Amino acid sequence: MGDAKRLIVKPISAKDANRIVQGLHYSGKTVQNSQLHLGVFLDGKCGGAMQFGPSLDKRKMQGLVRGTLWNEFIELNRMAFADWLPRNGESRALGFAFRWMRKQYPQLKWCVSFADGTQCGDGTIYRASGFVLTGIKENNQIWQAPSGDRFSRTSLTDGRSKAEQAAAKQVVSRSSMTMKGKNGGGKICEDIANRCGFIETGAASMKAYQLAGFKPLPGFQLRYIYFLDSSARDRLTVPILPFSEIDRRGAGMYKGKPRVRSVDSDTSGDQPEVGGANPTRTLLQKRGDA
Repeated sequence: MGDAKRLIVKPISAKDANRIVQGLHYSGKTVQNSQLHLGVFLDGKCGGAMQFGPSLDKRKMQGLVRGTLWNEFIELNRMAFADWLPRNGESRALGFAFRWMRKQYPQLKWCVSFADGTQCGDGTIYRASGFVLTGIKENNQIWQAPSGDRFSRTSLTDGRSKAEQAAAKQVVSRSSMTMKGKNGGGKICEDIANRCGFIETGAASMKAYQLAGFKPLPGFQLRYIYFLDSSARDRLTVPILPFSEIDRRGAGMYKGKPRVRSVDSDTSGDQPEVGGANPTRTLLQKRGDA
């Protein structure tokens, strides 16, 4: 397995990072506006990637820390590690990434990221890496088609995620034809395409998808923040939540399943500055958290 101390983290191209994330991340998808791409290497072989960039809704995120300028925060969009990388590699790689950012981009004050408690995990790696927990909310943003394909609600309705919407249209078309064959009336496909304007508009609402049998998946989204500049912590405008709140709200997840083991047993404190949790493999397929 190797030793986490032997890992090397360095910038890689967006093309290479996208390929790694598509192959290793549980979603199989990248974030189009990622700007900073770091590869994780062991003995010269790249086995992971971290992608950082602006938040999708920067104005909303900016207010989490009072006085933050437009260019003073960043989001960890994706993190994906291969199984053959050493244990504790995620937290070590994140530590290197943040030290590197402080030198290369001194204007950055903090980093936000989200744990997908609907499909993946509740953020064990973040807790191990010194992030603080600042939000837990029920997540109705992940929708599953009858085929099992999953899409984010935003990507289906924002009018910009053309690739996602094209893939969803194919799923809807297959679902519609199946319904058509079952009811013999041939009306479902027309209802989805015409009544909801699906084909013409790319679906401005979820009605077309609901007609095709899409359903929201139950679960939670957890928001974590890491302070690149410790003084930014004093300007946080939302409460820091104890890690025990994850269990209290029933938001614990591990590999896409409700967590059996208490979060408290994984941590040495509610909000440690560094360390505090034993990193576990929180990707459905591979390792990673974002």
